[in-house]
Amino acid sequence: MRIVTWNINGIRTFRGGIKKALDSLNADIICVQETKVTRDLLDERTAIVDGYNSYFSFSRGRSGYSGVATYCKDSATPFAAEEGLTGLLTNHEGAVGCYGDQDEFCSEELQLLDNEGRAIITQHRVMCQDKEQTVTVINVYCPRADPEKPERKQFKLQFYKLLQCRAEAILKDGSHVIVLGDVNTSHRPIDHCDPCDSDDFDENPGRKWLSGFLHGVGQEEEKNEEKHDEESEITSTDPKNGNGKFVDTFRYFHPTRSSAFTCWSTLTGARQTNYGTRIDYIFADCQLAKEQFVAADIMPEMEGSDHCPVWGQLSCSLLPSSKPPPLCTRYLPEFAGRQQKLSRFFVKVDQKSSQSEQKDALPGSQEEEERRENLNPSGAGNISGKKRLLTSDSAVPKGKKTKTVKTSSKPQGSLLSFFKPKLTNVPSTEASIRQCEKTLNLEVITSQNPQNVPTTKEDVSSVSTLVPEETALVFDGPPQLCTSSTTDENEKQVNTKHLTPQPTVGHSAAKKGASLGFWKSVLHGPPPPPSCKVHGEPCVLRTVKKEGPNMGKQFFVCARPQGHASNPDARCNFFAWVDKGK
Repeated sequence: MRIVTWNINGIRTFRGGIKKALDSLNADIICVQETKVTRDLLDERTAIVDGYNSYFSFSRGRSGYSGVATYCKDSATPFAAEEGLTGLLTNHEGAVGCYGDQDEFCSEELQLLDNEGRAIITQHRVMCQDKEQTVTVINVYCPRADPEKPERKQFKLQFYKLLQCRAEAILKDGSHVIVLGDVNTSHRPIDHCDPCDSDDFDENPGRKWLSGFLHGVGQEEEKNEEKHDEESEITSTDPKNGNGKFVDTFRYFHPTRSSAFTCWSTLTGARQTNYGTRIDYIFADCQLAKEQFVAADIMPEMEGSDHCPVWGQLSCSLLPSSKPPPLCTRYLPEFAGRQQKLSRFFVKVDQKSSQSEQKDALPGSQEEEERRENLNPSGAGNISGKKRLLTSDSAVPKGKKTKTVKTSSKPQGSLLSFFKPKLTNVPSTEASIRQCEKTLNLEVITSQNPQNVPTTKEDVSSVSTLVPEETALVFDGPPQLCTSSTTDENEKQVNTKHLTPQPTVGHSAAKKGASLGFWKSVLHGPPPPPSCKVHGEPCVLRTVKKEGPNMGKQFFVCARPQGHASNPDARCNFFAWVDKGK
Protein backbone atom coordinates (compact mmCIF):
# COMPACT_ATOMS: atom_id res chain seq x y z
CA MET A 1 0.00 0.00 0.00
CA ARG A 2 1.45 3.35 -1.07
CA ILE A 3 0.02 6.68 0.04
CA VAL A 4 0.93 10.23 -1.06
CA THR A 5 0.09 13.70 0.16
CA TRP A 6 0.71 16.89 -1.86
CA ASN A 7 -0.32 20.51 -1.54
CA ILE A 8 -0.86 21.22 -5.24
CA ASN A 9 -1.65 24.96 -4.96
CA GLY A 10 -4.59 24.78 -7.37
CA ILE A 11 -5.94 21.62 -8.96
CA ARG A 12 -6.62 23.34 -12.30
CA THR A 13 -2.94 24.19 -12.84
CA PHE A 14 -1.92 20.71 -14.00
CA ARG A 15 -0.86 21.30 -17.58
CA GLY A 16 -0.78 17.66 -18.60
CA GLY A 17 -4.14 16.84 -17.01
CA ILE A 18 -5.09 15.46 -13.62
CA LYS A 19 -4.83 11.80 -14.65
CA LYS A 20 -1.26 12.19 -15.85
CA ALA A 21 -0.33 13.87 -12.57
CA LEU A 22 -1.99 11.15 -10.49
CA ASP A 23 -0.39 8.34 -12.47
CA SER A 24 3.05 9.94 -12.08
CA LEU A 25 2.74 9.66 -8.29
CA ASN A 26 2.22 5.88 -8.53
CA ALA A 27 0.16 5.60 -5.36
CA ASP A 28 -3.00 3.83 -4.23
CA ILE A 29 -4.33 6.77 -2.20
CA ILE A 30 -3.45 10.34 -3.20
CA CYS A 31 -4.44 13.19 -0.90
CA VAL A 32 -4.16 16.73 -2.27
CA GLN A 33 -4.63 20.04 -0.51
CA GLU A 34 -5.36 23.60 -1.55
CA THR A 35 -7.38 22.59 -4.59
CA LYS A 36 -8.78 26.15 -4.82
CA VAL A 37 -11.96 24.92 -6.47
CA THR A 38 -15.58 25.15 -5.37
CA ARG A 39 -18.32 22.80 -6.43
CA ASP A 40 -19.70 25.15 -9.06
CA LEU A 41 -16.24 25.32 -10.69
CA LEU A 42 -15.46 21.60 -10.50
CA ASP A 43 -15.45 20.10 -13.97
CA GLU A 44 -16.07 16.48 -14.86
CA ARG A 45 -12.55 15.89 -16.14
CA THR A 46 -11.18 16.75 -12.68
CA ALA A 47 -13.90 15.10 -10.62
CA ILE A 48 -14.12 11.78 -12.46
CA VAL A 49 -10.75 10.32 -13.44
CA ASP A 50 -10.51 6.96 -15.16
CA GLY A 51 -9.21 4.35 -12.73
CA TYR A 52 -9.86 6.48 -9.61
CA ASN A 53 -12.74 7.47 -7.35
CA SER A 54 -12.52 10.92 -5.77
CA TYR A 55 -13.84 12.75 -2.70
CA PHE A 56 -13.87 16.55 -2.40
CA SER A 57 -14.36 19.10 0.32
CA PHE A 58 -15.04 22.68 -0.78
CA SER A 59 -14.69 26.07 0.86
CA ARG A 60 -18.11 27.54 1.51
CA GLY A 61 -17.15 31.11 2.32
CA ARG A 62 -14.68 32.03 -0.40
CA SER A 63 -14.24 30.98 -4.00
CA GLY A 64 -10.81 29.82 -5.19
CA TYR A 65 -9.68 29.19 -1.62
CA SER A 66 -8.56 26.16 0.39
CA GLY A 67 -10.21 22.80 -0.43
CA VAL A 68 -8.95 19.22 -0.22
CA ALA A 69 -9.51 16.07 -2.28
CA THR A 70 -8.66 12.39 -1.96
CA TYR A 71 -8.19 10.22 -5.06
CA CYS A 72 -8.30 6.47 -4.51
CA LYS A 73 -7.47 3.89 -7.14
CA ASP A 74 -10.31 1.54 -7.92
CA SER A 75 -8.23 -1.16 -6.21
CA ALA A 76 -8.27 1.01 -3.05
CA THR A 77 -11.94 2.05 -2.99
CA PRO A 78 -12.97 2.99 0.58
CA PHE A 79 -16.08 1.60 2.23
CA ALA A 80 -16.83 4.89 4.05
CA ALA A 81 -16.06 8.55 3.43
CA GLU A 82 -16.94 11.79 5.14
CA GLU A 83 -16.39 15.51 4.65
CA GLY A 84 -15.10 17.61 7.53
CA LEU A 85 -14.11 16.82 11.11
CA THR A 86 -17.25 17.79 13.02
CA GLY A 87 -19.90 15.57 11.43
CA LEU A 88 -22.08 18.59 10.64
CA LEU A 89 -21.56 18.13 6.90
CA THR A 90 -22.63 14.49 6.92
CA ASN A 91 -26.19 13.73 5.86
CA HIS A 92 -25.79 10.33 4.17
CA GLU A 93 -25.10 6.69 4.86
CA GLY A 94 -21.53 5.51 4.72
CA ALA A 95 -20.15 8.08 7.15
CA VAL A 96 -17.08 7.33 9.25
CA GLY A 97 -18.48 8.39 12.63
CA CYS A 98 -16.55 8.54 15.95
CA TYR A 99 -16.57 12.28 16.64
CA GLY A 100 -15.13 12.24 20.16
CA ASP A 101 -15.84 14.75 22.89
CA GLN A 102 -16.66 18.10 21.32
CA ASP A 103 -17.97 19.76 24.48
CA GLU A 104 -15.21 22.36 24.55
CA PHE A 105 -16.37 23.68 21.16
CA CYS A 106 -19.54 25.72 20.76
CA SER A 107 -21.87 24.89 17.87
CA GLU A 108 -21.00 28.04 15.94
CA GLU A 109 -17.28 27.33 16.32
CA LEU A 110 -17.70 23.78 15.04
CA GLN A 111 -19.63 25.07 12.08
CA LEU A 112 -16.93 27.62 11.20
CA LEU A 113 -14.10 25.10 11.56
CA ASP A 114 -15.65 22.96 8.85
CA ASN A 115 -16.66 25.89 6.66
CA GLU A 116 -13.42 26.20 4.70
CA GLY A 117 -13.17 22.73 3.15
CA ARG A 118 -10.12 21.54 5.06
CA ALA A 119 -10.71 17.84 5.73
CA ILE A 120 -11.76 14.62 3.96
CA ILE A 121 -11.84 11.26 5.76
CA THR A 122 -11.86 7.88 4.00
CA GLN A 123 -11.93 4.43 5.58
CA HIS A 124 -10.29 1.41 3.94
CA ARG A 125 -10.08 -2.29 4.63
CA VAL A 126 -6.58 -3.74 4.57
CA MET A 127 -5.09 -7.19 5.02
CA CYS A 128 -2.32 -7.14 7.60
CA GLN A 129 -0.59 -10.47 8.26
CA ASP A 130 -3.62 -12.51 7.17
CA LYS A 131 -5.89 -10.41 9.33
CA GLU A 132 -8.43 -7.92 8.02
CA GLN A 133 -8.17 -4.50 9.64
CA THR A 134 -9.39 -0.95 9.07
CA VAL A 135 -7.28 2.07 8.21
CA THR A 136 -8.78 5.57 8.37
CA VAL A 137 -7.07 8.25 6.29
CA ILE A 138 -7.64 11.85 7.41
CA ASN A 139 -6.61 14.31 4.69
CA VAL A 140 -6.23 17.82 6.15
CA TYR A 141 -5.16 21.28 5.08
CA CYS A 142 -4.54 23.06 8.37
CA PRO A 143 -5.02 26.84 8.52
CA ARG A 144 -2.15 29.28 8.31
CA ALA A 145 -1.69 31.74 11.16
CA ASP A 146 -1.63 35.10 9.42
CA PRO A 147 0.51 37.45 11.56
CA GLU A 148 -1.69 40.40 10.54
CA LYS A 149 -4.88 38.63 11.65
CA PRO A 150 -4.70 37.57 15.30
CA GLU A 151 -8.05 35.78 15.12
CA ARG A 152 -6.55 33.30 12.64
CA LYS A 153 -3.99 32.15 15.20
CA GLN A 154 -6.77 31.09 17.53
CA PHE A 155 -8.66 29.50 14.64
CA LYS A 156 -5.59 27.43 13.73
CA LEU A 157 -5.18 26.15 17.30
CA GLN A 158 -8.85 25.25 17.53
CA PHE A 159 -8.57 23.33 14.26
CA TYR A 160 -5.60 21.41 15.69
CA LYS A 161 -7.59 20.49 18.79
CA LEU A 162 -10.56 19.34 16.72
CA LEU A 163 -8.28 17.25 14.49
CA GLN A 164 -6.67 15.56 17.49
CA CYS A 165 -10.06 14.94 19.09
CA ARG A 166 -11.41 13.23 15.96
CA ALA A 167 -8.26 11.22 15.18
CA GLU A 168 -7.94 9.85 18.70
CA ALA A 169 -11.67 9.00 18.80
CA ILE A 170 -11.38 6.94 15.60
CA LEU A 171 -8.23 5.26 16.92
CA LYS A 172 -9.99 4.43 20.17
CA ASP A 173 -12.81 2.82 18.19
CA GLY A 174 -10.39 0.19 16.88
CA SER A 175 -9.26 1.53 13.50
CA HIS A 176 -5.73 2.40 12.53
CA VAL A 177 -5.40 6.10 11.71
CA ILE A 178 -3.22 8.02 9.25
CA VAL A 179 -3.31 11.83 9.45
CA LEU A 180 -1.60 13.47 6.48
CA GLY A 181 -1.49 16.75 4.63
CA ASP A 182 -0.26 20.31 4.97
CA VAL A 183 -0.07 20.97 8.72
CA ASN A 184 1.42 24.48 8.23
CA THR A 185 3.86 24.11 11.14
CA SER A 186 7.47 22.97 11.13
CA HIS A 187 7.98 20.78 14.18
CA ARG A 188 11.66 21.01 15.10
CA PRO A 189 14.56 23.30 14.23
CA ILE A 190 15.85 20.61 11.86
CA ASP A 191 12.63 21.06 9.87
CA HIS A 192 13.25 24.79 9.31
CA CYS A 193 15.77 26.46 6.99
CA ASP A 194 16.73 29.12 9.51
CA PRO A 195 15.24 28.48 12.95
CA CYS A 196 17.42 31.16 14.55
CA ASP A 197 15.31 33.77 12.76
CA SER A 198 12.35 32.89 14.99
CA ASP A 199 12.53 33.92 18.60
CA ASP A 200 11.47 31.21 21.05
CA PHE A 201 11.20 28.61 18.30
CA ASP A 202 9.88 25.89 20.58
CA GLU A 203 7.43 28.26 22.29
CA ASN A 204 5.31 28.55 19.17
CA PRO A 205 1.78 27.31 20.06
CA GLY A 206 1.57 25.20 16.89
CA ARG A 207 4.83 23.44 17.70
CA LYS A 208 3.71 22.86 21.25
CA TRP A 209 0.58 21.18 19.95
CA LEU A 210 2.61 19.03 17.54
CA SER A 211 4.88 17.89 20.36
CA GLY A 212 1.85 16.80 22.36
CA PHE A 213 0.15 15.16 19.38
CA LEU A 214 3.22 13.11 18.40
CA HIS A 215 4.89 10.33 20.31
CA GLY A 216 8.51 10.59 21.46
CA VAL A 217 11.46 9.05 19.67
CA GLY A 218 11.38 5.75 21.58
CA GLN A 219 10.21 3.85 18.51
CA GLU A 220 12.65 5.74 16.33
CA GLU A 221 15.48 4.59 18.54
CA GLU A 222 14.13 1.05 18.42
CA LYS A 223 13.94 1.22 14.63
CA ASN A 224 17.41 2.70 14.33
CA GLU A 225 19.39 1.09 17.10
CA GLU A 226 22.46 0.93 14.88
CA LYS A 227 22.35 4.73 14.59
CA HIS A 228 22.09 5.34 18.30
CA ASP A 229 25.28 7.37 18.34
CA GLU A 230 23.84 9.78 15.76
CA GLU A 231 20.75 10.29 17.90
CA SER A 232 22.52 10.73 21.19
CA GLU A 233 21.49 14.36 21.41
CA ILE A 234 17.81 13.32 21.24
CA THR A 235 16.44 11.19 24.05
CA SER A 236 12.98 10.07 25.05
CA THR A 237 13.26 12.14 28.23
CA ASP A 238 13.53 15.35 26.20
CA PRO A 239 10.54 17.54 27.11
CA LYS A 240 10.10 18.32 23.41
CA ASN A 241 9.14 14.70 22.79
CA GLY A 242 5.50 14.23 23.71
CA ASN A 243 3.54 11.18 24.67
CA GLY A 244 1.04 11.44 21.86
CA LYS A 245 -0.48 8.56 19.96
CA PHE A 246 0.97 9.34 16.51
CA VAL A 247 4.37 9.18 14.83
CA ASP A 248 5.95 11.42 12.19
CA THR A 249 6.76 8.67 9.68
CA PHE A 250 9.45 10.67 7.88
CA ARG A 251 11.39 11.25 11.10
CA TYR A 252 10.72 7.62 12.06
CA PHE A 253 12.92 6.53 9.14
CA HIS A 254 15.14 9.63 8.84
CA PRO A 255 15.58 11.00 12.37
CA THR A 256 18.64 13.16 11.64
CA ARG A 257 18.30 14.14 7.98
CA SER A 258 18.60 17.88 7.55
CA SER A 259 17.55 20.17 4.71
CA ALA A 260 14.59 17.87 4.00
CA PHE A 261 12.03 20.54 3.18
CA THR A 262 8.62 20.31 1.50
CA CYS A 263 7.66 23.98 1.04
CA TRP A 264 9.53 26.95 -0.45
CA SER A 265 8.64 30.56 -1.14
CA THR A 266 7.98 31.19 -4.82
CA LEU A 267 8.32 34.97 -4.39
CA THR A 268 11.99 34.70 -3.47
CA GLY A 269 12.89 31.67 -5.63
CA ALA A 270 13.93 29.84 -2.46
CA ARG A 271 13.53 26.40 -4.01
CA GLN A 272 16.70 26.95 -6.06
CA THR A 273 18.72 27.21 -2.86
CA ASN A 274 16.55 24.76 -0.86
CA TYR A 275 15.67 27.47 1.64
CA GLY A 276 12.36 26.13 2.93
CA THR A 277 10.46 24.32 5.67
CA ARG A 278 9.00 20.87 6.26
CA ILE A 279 5.32 21.39 6.96
CA ASP A 280 3.80 18.45 5.02
CA TYR A 281 3.57 15.22 6.99
CA ILE A 282 2.29 11.66 7.12
CA PHE A 283 1.40 10.84 10.72
CA ALA A 284 0.44 7.27 11.66
CA ASP A 285 -0.62 5.73 14.94
CA CYS A 286 2.31 4.16 16.80
CA GLN A 287 1.33 0.54 16.16
CA LEU A 288 0.73 1.03 12.45
CA ALA A 289 4.02 2.90 12.02
CA LYS A 290 5.97 0.19 13.85
CA GLU A 291 4.31 -2.87 12.29
CA GLN A 292 3.26 -1.85 8.78
CA PHE A 293 5.24 1.16 7.54
CA VAL A 294 8.33 0.12 5.61
CA ALA A 295 9.42 3.49 4.15
CA ALA A 296 8.55 7.18 4.00
CA ASP A 297 10.23 10.07 2.22
CA ILE A 298 9.76 13.36 0.38
CA MET A 299 9.81 13.99 -3.39
CA PRO A 300 11.54 17.37 -3.91
CA GLU A 301 12.12 16.57 -7.58
CA MET A 302 8.38 16.83 -8.28
CA GLU A 303 7.57 20.35 -9.45
CA GLY A 304 4.32 22.12 -10.25
CA SER A 305 3.64 23.64 -6.83
CA ASP A 306 5.38 25.51 -4.05
CA HIS A 307 5.18 22.22 -2.11
CA CYS A 308 6.54 18.79 -2.95
CA PRO A 309 4.80 15.43 -2.39
CA VAL A 310 5.42 13.19 0.62
CA TRP A 311 4.94 9.43 0.35
CA GLY A 312 4.68 6.45 2.66
CA GLN A 313 4.85 2.71 1.98
CA LEU A 314 3.05 0.05 4.02
CA SER A 315 3.42 -3.70 3.88
CA CYS A 316 -0.32 -4.35 4.16
CA SER A 317 -2.50 -4.79 1.07
CA LEU A 318 -5.76 -2.98 0.34
CA LEU A 319 -9.14 -4.69 0.05
CA PRO A 320 -11.34 -2.54 -2.23
CA SER A 321 -15.00 -1.99 -1.48
CA SER A 322 -17.52 -3.25 -4.04
CA LYS A 323 -18.79 0.29 -4.65
CA PRO A 324 -17.72 3.79 -3.53
CA PRO A 325 -19.48 5.47 -0.59
CA PRO A 326 -22.15 8.13 -1.25
CA LEU A 327 -19.69 11.02 -0.88
CA CYS A 328 -17.92 10.00 -4.10
CA THR A 329 -18.06 12.75 -6.72
CA ARG A 330 -19.44 10.41 -9.37
CA TYR A 331 -22.73 10.44 -7.45
CA LEU A 332 -23.10 14.22 -7.64
CA PRO A 333 -26.13 15.12 -9.79
CA GLU A 334 -24.04 17.13 -12.23
CA PHE A 335 -21.83 14.10 -12.93
CA ALA A 336 -24.22 11.20 -12.38
CA GLY A 337 -25.87 11.53 -15.81
CA ARG A 338 -29.34 11.89 -14.35
CA GLN A 339 -31.64 14.17 -16.30
CA GLN A 340 -32.67 17.33 -14.46
CA LYS A 341 -36.31 18.35 -14.21
CA LEU A 342 -37.33 21.17 -16.53
CA SER A 343 -39.00 23.03 -13.67
CA ARG A 344 -35.61 23.47 -12.01
CA PHE A 345 -34.60 25.94 -14.70
CA PHE A 346 -37.74 28.10 -14.30
CA VAL A 347 -37.84 28.74 -10.59
CA LYS A 348 -39.17 32.20 -9.77
CA VAL A 349 -36.57 34.15 -7.80
CA ASP A 350 -37.12 37.43 -6.00
CA GLN A 351 -34.88 40.17 -7.41
CA LYS A 352 -33.60 41.33 -4.04
CA SER A 353 -32.93 37.87 -2.65
CA SER A 354 -31.13 36.85 -5.83
CA GLN A 355 -28.49 39.49 -5.17
CA SER A 356 -27.61 38.05 -1.78
CA GLU A 357 -25.74 34.81 -1.21
CA GLN A 358 -27.90 31.89 -2.27
CA LYS A 359 -27.80 28.29 -1.23
CA ASP A 360 -27.82 27.07 -4.84
CA ALA A 361 -24.57 28.94 -5.51
CA LEU A 362 -22.83 26.95 -2.79
CA PRO A 363 -21.98 23.26 -2.54
CA GLY A 364 -24.94 20.96 -2.11
CA SER A 365 -23.86 19.36 1.16
CA GLN A 366 -23.95 22.71 2.93
CA GLU A 367 -26.64 23.39 5.54
CA GLU A 368 -28.64 26.61 5.69
CA GLU A 369 -26.65 28.14 8.54
CA GLU A 370 -23.24 27.47 6.92
CA ARG A 371 -23.21 30.38 4.52
CA ARG A 372 -21.04 32.72 6.53
CA GLU A 373 -17.39 33.23 5.85
CA ASN A 374 -15.06 32.19 8.61
CA LEU A 375 -13.04 35.37 8.90
CA ASN A 376 -15.97 37.51 10.11
CA PRO A 377 -18.31 35.22 12.09
CA SER A 378 -20.04 38.15 13.80
CA GLY A 379 -21.83 39.14 10.63
CA ALA A 380 -19.25 41.18 8.78
CA GLY A 381 -19.74 38.92 5.83
CA ASN A 382 -23.20 40.37 5.37
CA ILE A 383 -21.80 43.84 4.73
CA SER A 384 -20.78 43.00 1.19
CA GLY A 385 -24.20 41.52 0.62
CA LYS A 386 -25.83 44.73 1.77
CA LYS A 387 -23.63 46.75 -0.54
CA ARG A 388 -24.64 44.63 -3.46
CA LEU A 389 -28.30 45.14 -2.56
CA LEU A 390 -27.88 48.90 -2.44
CA THR A 391 -26.17 49.12 -5.79
CA SER A 392 -28.64 46.88 -7.56
CA ASP A 393 -31.83 48.17 -5.93
CA SER A 394 -34.29 49.68 -8.33
CA ALA A 395 -35.17 52.51 -5.95
CA VAL A 396 -33.44 55.82 -6.70
CA PRO A 397 -31.84 57.59 -3.72
CA LYS A 398 -33.33 60.93 -2.78
CA GLY A 399 -31.55 64.05 -3.91
CA LYS A 400 -29.83 62.40 -6.84
CA LYS A 401 -30.75 62.90 -10.46
CA THR A 402 -31.00 59.98 -12.76
CA LYS A 403 -29.71 59.99 -16.29
CA THR A 404 -32.29 59.40 -18.98
CA VAL A 405 -31.28 57.59 -22.14
CA LYS A 406 -32.71 59.12 -25.30
CA THR A 407 -33.92 56.59 -27.77
CA SER A 408 -33.64 57.36 -31.46
CA SER A 409 -35.99 56.14 -34.14
CA LYS A 410 -33.20 56.10 -36.71
CA PRO A 411 -31.88 52.68 -37.69
CA GLN A 412 -28.46 51.69 -36.46
CA GLY A 413 -25.70 52.72 -38.84
CA SER A 414 -23.05 50.51 -40.34
CA LEU A 415 -19.66 50.23 -38.69
CA LEU A 416 -18.04 51.29 -41.97
CA SER A 417 -19.67 54.69 -41.70
CA PHE A 418 -17.25 55.62 -38.93
CA PHE A 419 -14.26 55.14 -41.25
CA LYS A 420 -15.44 57.22 -44.24
CA PRO A 421 -13.53 60.47 -44.91
CA LYS A 422 -15.27 63.76 -44.29
CA LEU A 423 -16.46 65.27 -47.59
CA THR A 424 -15.85 69.02 -47.36
CA ASN A 425 -16.26 71.57 -50.18
CA VAL A 426 -17.82 68.91 -52.40
CA PRO A 427 -21.09 69.93 -54.10
CA SER A 428 -22.60 66.47 -54.50
CA THR A 429 -21.92 62.76 -54.39
CA GLU A 430 -21.99 62.46 -58.17
CA ALA A 431 -19.34 65.14 -58.52
CA SER A 432 -17.06 63.37 -56.06
CA ILE A 433 -17.49 60.10 -57.94
CA ARG A 434 -16.58 61.73 -61.27
CA GLN A 435 -13.60 63.42 -59.66
CA CYS A 436 -12.43 60.11 -58.20
CA GLU A 437 -12.72 58.39 -61.57
CA LYS A 438 -10.69 61.11 -63.30
CA THR A 439 -8.04 61.01 -60.58
CA LEU A 440 -7.69 57.24 -60.71
CA ASN A 441 -7.49 57.20 -64.50
CA LEU A 442 -4.88 59.95 -64.58
CA GLU A 443 -2.74 58.21 -61.95
CA VAL A 444 -2.31 55.35 -64.40
CA ILE A 445 -1.41 57.67 -67.28
CA THR A 446 1.01 59.65 -65.15
CA SER A 447 2.82 56.48 -64.15
CA GLN A 448 3.26 55.79 -67.86
CA ASN A 449 4.31 59.38 -68.80
CA PRO A 450 6.35 60.74 -65.88
CA GLN A 451 8.04 63.39 -68.06
CA ASN A 452 4.98 65.68 -68.14
CA VAL A 453 5.33 67.16 -64.66
CA PRO A 454 4.20 70.80 -64.26
CA THR A 455 5.70 72.81 -61.43
CA THR A 456 3.75 76.08 -61.52
CA LYS A 457 2.04 77.54 -58.49
CA GLU A 458 -1.25 77.67 -60.39
CA ASP A 459 -1.20 73.89 -60.80
CA VAL A 460 -0.56 73.35 -57.12
CA SER A 461 -3.34 75.68 -56.11
CA SER A 462 -5.76 74.03 -58.50
CA VAL A 463 -5.04 70.66 -57.00
CA SER A 464 -5.53 71.89 -53.46
CA THR A 465 -8.82 73.46 -54.50
CA LEU A 466 -10.26 70.47 -56.32
CA VAL A 467 -8.85 67.66 -54.17
CA PRO A 468 -8.46 68.60 -50.52
CA GLU A 469 -6.33 66.46 -48.20
CA GLU A 470 -9.37 65.12 -46.39
CA THR A 471 -10.86 63.68 -49.58
CA ALA A 472 -7.69 62.50 -51.33
CA LEU A 473 -8.13 58.85 -52.25
CA VAL A 474 -5.41 56.43 -53.31
CA PHE A 475 -6.18 53.67 -55.79
CA ASP A 476 -4.05 50.55 -55.83
CA GLY A 477 -6.18 48.51 -58.24
CA PRO A 478 -5.52 47.57 -61.88
CA PRO A 479 -5.64 50.40 -64.45
CA GLN A 480 -8.43 48.85 -66.53
CA LEU A 481 -10.96 49.74 -63.82
CA CYS A 482 -10.73 53.44 -64.72
CA THR A 483 -12.55 54.32 -67.99
CA SER A 484 -12.96 58.10 -68.15
CA SER A 485 -10.92 60.18 -70.65
CA THR A 486 -8.02 62.41 -69.65
CA THR A 487 -7.30 66.11 -70.23
CA ASP A 488 -4.26 68.28 -69.75
CA GLU A 489 -5.78 69.83 -66.69
CA ASN A 490 -6.27 66.43 -65.05
CA GLU A 491 -2.70 65.47 -65.90
CA LYS A 492 -1.50 68.60 -64.13
CA GLN A 493 -3.62 67.73 -61.09
CA VAL A 494 -2.38 64.16 -60.77
CA ASN A 495 1.27 64.93 -61.55
CA THR A 496 1.26 67.67 -58.96
CA LYS A 497 -0.27 65.19 -56.49
CA HIS A 498 2.82 63.00 -56.87
CA LEU A 499 5.08 65.92 -55.95
CA THR A 500 3.26 67.56 -53.09
CA PRO A 501 3.33 64.65 -50.54
CA GLN A 502 7.14 64.68 -50.39
CA PRO A 503 7.56 67.81 -48.26
CA THR A 504 4.57 66.68 -46.17
CA VAL A 505 6.20 63.34 -45.35
CA GLY A 506 9.47 65.02 -44.43
CA HIS A 507 7.66 67.51 -42.23
CA SER A 508 5.70 64.78 -40.39
CA ALA A 509 8.87 62.76 -39.82
CA ALA A 510 10.62 65.80 -38.35
CA LYS A 511 7.61 66.55 -36.20
CA LYS A 512 7.50 62.95 -34.96
CA GLY A 513 11.22 63.02 -34.11
CA ALA A 514 10.83 66.27 -32.18
CA SER A 515 7.85 64.82 -30.27
CA LEU A 516 9.79 61.67 -29.44
CA GLY A 517 12.72 63.68 -28.17
CA PHE A 518 10.43 65.81 -26.03
CA TRP A 519 8.79 62.83 -24.34
CA LYS A 520 12.15 61.17 -23.75
CA SER A 521 13.33 64.30 -21.98
CA VAL A 522 10.20 64.41 -19.82
CA LEU A 523 9.77 60.68 -19.06
CA HIS A 524 13.06 59.28 -17.88
CA GLY A 525 11.75 55.74 -17.28
CA PRO A 526 12.79 53.57 -14.34
CA PRO A 527 16.16 54.34 -12.79
CA PRO A 528 19.01 52.06 -13.80
CA PRO A 529 19.44 49.29 -11.23
CA PRO A 530 22.57 49.39 -9.10
CA SER A 531 24.80 46.35 -8.69
CA CYS A 532 24.89 44.43 -5.44
CA LYS A 533 28.14 44.70 -3.53
CA VAL A 534 28.82 40.97 -3.13
CA HIS A 535 28.05 39.54 -6.58
CA GLY A 536 28.36 42.69 -8.68
CA GLU A 537 25.14 41.81 -10.52
CA PRO A 538 22.22 44.15 -11.40
CA CYS A 539 19.64 44.29 -8.63
CA VAL A 540 15.86 43.89 -8.99
CA LEU A 541 13.28 46.54 -8.21
CA ARG A 542 10.69 45.75 -5.52
CA THR A 543 7.75 47.66 -4.06
CA VAL A 544 6.61 47.69 -0.42
CA LYS A 545 3.06 46.30 -0.29
CA LYS A 546 2.71 45.94 3.47
CA GLU A 547 0.63 48.61 5.14
CA GLY A 548 2.68 51.19 6.98
CA PRO A 549 4.70 54.36 6.46
CA ASN A 550 6.76 52.78 3.65
CA MET A 551 3.86 51.34 1.67
CA GLY A 552 4.28 52.03 -2.05
CA LYS A 553 7.98 52.89 -1.79
CA GLN A 554 10.40 51.11 -4.11
CA PHE A 555 13.76 49.57 -3.30
CA PHE A 556 16.53 47.48 -4.86
CA VAL A 557 17.68 44.09 -3.60
CA CYS A 558 19.98 41.37 -4.88
CA ALA A 559 18.43 39.46 -7.77
CA ARG A 560 19.54 36.02 -6.59
CA PRO A 561 17.14 33.61 -4.84
CA GLN A 562 16.77 33.72 -1.09
CA GLY A 563 18.97 31.34 0.88
CA HIS A 564 20.98 30.84 4.02
CA ALA A 565 23.54 33.50 4.84
CA SER A 566 26.32 30.92 4.57
CA ASN A 567 25.34 30.04 0.97
CA PRO A 568 27.47 32.08 -1.48
CA ASP A 569 24.99 31.43 -4.31
CA ALA A 570 22.10 32.88 -2.35
CA ARG A 571 20.89 36.46 -2.14
CA CYS A 572 23.20 38.88 -0.38
CA ASN A 573 21.99 41.52 2.07
CA PHE A 574 22.20 44.45 -0.37
CA PHE A 575 19.34 46.93 0.05
CA ALA A 576 18.82 50.45 -1.29
CA TRP A 577 15.78 52.70 -1.44
CA VAL A 578 14.92 54.30 -4.77
CA ASP A 579 15.70 58.02 -4.72
CA LYS A 580 12.56 59.82 -5.88
CA GLY A 581 14.60 62.82 -6.98
CA LYS A 582 16.43 60.90 -9.70
